[in-house]
Amino acid sequence: MTELIHRNSSGVFVIAATPFTEDGALDLESTDRMVDFYLECGVTGMTILGIMGEAPKLSDTESRTFAERVLTRVAGRVPVIVGVSGAGLDPMRSLTSDVMVAGAAGVMVAPMQGMGPEDRLEGYFAQVCKALGSDVPICLQDYPQTTGARFSVDSILKIARDNPQIVMLKHEDWPGLAKLSRVRAETGTPDQPRLSILTGNSALFLPQEMQRGADGAMTGFAFPEMMVQVVELSLKGDHDRAEDIFDAYLPLVRYEQQLGLGLAIRKETLRRRGVIASARVRGPGPVMSSTDHGELTRLTARLEKRLKELG
Repeated sequence: MTELIHRNSSGVFVIAATPFTEDGALDLESTDRMVDFYLECGVTGMTILGIMGEAPKLSDTESRTFAERVLTRVAGRVPVIVGVSGAGLDPMRSLTSDVMVAGAAGVMVAPMQGMGPEDRLEGYFAQVCKALGSDVPICLQDYPQTTGARFSVDSILKIARDNPQIVMLKHEDWPGLAKLSRVRAETGTPDQPRLSILTGNSALFLPQEMQRGADGAMTGFAFPEMMVQVVELSLKGDHDRAEDIFDAYLPLVRYEQQLGLGLAIRKETLRRRGVIASARVRGPGPVMSSTDHGELTRLTARLEKRLKELG
């Protein structure tokens, strides 16, 4: 039986890409290979149907087909979180019900685009929690660069306090290190439940986030083995070795972080690694130029050289 996400969940919950064929259809064979690849890299969990999973470009039927395929392939070996964010509570409730029955470990919810002020955010998550049911653990996604909705620390704490099924925070505010520090320091008290904190932003600040008290990462990167190593070493307190490994991958982390183009780079890297058959991004979406391809080749070669030096 799949373990549900909880207040002490930790490790790397990789944000999974959604593979497509060259003609734009779901590629379920590549989906199976991708799941196997992530598991071989040592991830603690997976998150599907997120923003970088191109969830808004999938039909309801495709979302369910993809989620069921991933959950079947994972077969309870690691927890899988499913993104269910949407414009209406009824579709969110329906998708949540289906994926939880299929074996999901919880769901992730981001606020609606541009929502504010904060009392509306608090009211919205109260409605979401009521609609999805008290038995469904929820990861609250704080990603203002995309949603346009900004949570203060006080608001996050109030939402978590008022809605016990919110057990995890996906922290992606930027700059956000001070915010992360406060959430960690001010949760896990008699009056304020602990939150598992997993971080995003393509792991760009992962070593510092771990040192600030994060429990792990929930983001996508075409080399998830780096995130696994950095998180494991950080949790053991070996921050220097964690930063040495991170630094080797940093040029590619940064290159993948390019707004608009990053998903195409990630998918092309996964294609080159033999994980998915096509790097297709559904339109409207980015397309890499020949110059982009050349840069990726050079950066990958430099990474391989640096990893040999690190042993």
